[in-house]
Amino acid sequence: MAYENIQVEKKDGVGIVTLHRPQALNALCAALVDEVGQAMRTFDADPEVGCIILTGSEKAFAAGADIKEMKDKSYQDVADEDFITDDWEVITTIRKPVIAAVSGYALGGGCEFAMMCDFIIAADTAKFGQPEIKLGTIPGAGGTQRLTRAVGKSLAMYLCLTGDMIDAETALRAGLVAKVVPADSLQEEAMKAAKTIAGLSQPVVRTCKESVNRAFETTLAEGMRFERRLFHSTFALDDRTEGMSAFAEKRKPNWKNR
Repeated sequence: MAYENIQVEKKDGVGIVTLHRPQALNALCAALVDEVGQAMRTFDADPEVGCIILTGSEKAFAAGADIKEMKDKSYQDVADEDFITDDWEVITTIRKPVIAAVSGYALGGGCEFAMMCDFIIAADTAKFGQPEIKLGTIPGAGGTQRLTRAVGKSLAMYLCLTGDMIDAETALRAGLVAKVVPADSLQEEAMKAAKTIAGLSQPVVRTCKESVNRAFETTLAEGMRFERRLFHSTFALDDRTEGMSAFAEKRKPNWKNR
């Protein structure tokens, strides 16, 4: 389908969603968020896609939510429509791995969008922050919750209370991003990781993603039980048999995705 605020592409088993509101530094308006959700669901249902990349422009992944769109809303408005809830959370419901490839500004809702993805690859030009405090409000799409789980209380509190930004290297040291690469190789590096994931057994990839995510929702003991049961379940897959046989026979596995 045609989109107005994003661009989509499918390449080598990877679905690519590019935020495209250049005149607004990819500010996350309702229409853009809705289109991202539609594209993500489409790629998630596509058997030819094994991994998804969410990215923006060189200057901005997304500079935040669209303030012009929300500035006149009242408490009753945002409460009645449960503002930035279901539509914003679509990324977290996608079963296939989602990689955020971040260059330039990832602020406010942009930082929160990136954190909804499974991991972040950042250009060395990337800047992360939660500046909502400077607008008389607080983060509302994970900035006080996912950020705290990613970087710890002290840095999360600092970012949320001051509205300051951190650079890519600081984000890497804090655990917010998985890898920092030169800006001119960001898309190449993101595609390399995505193609690697897309080339693996897709049932196992989905199972692994589910297990890692469970670690954020449970105690260690419950998480270990969950992991063990999923590990056991892989022994019902043809791909588990093929993967171990290929290793023993020193050859490349031929995944059947079953």
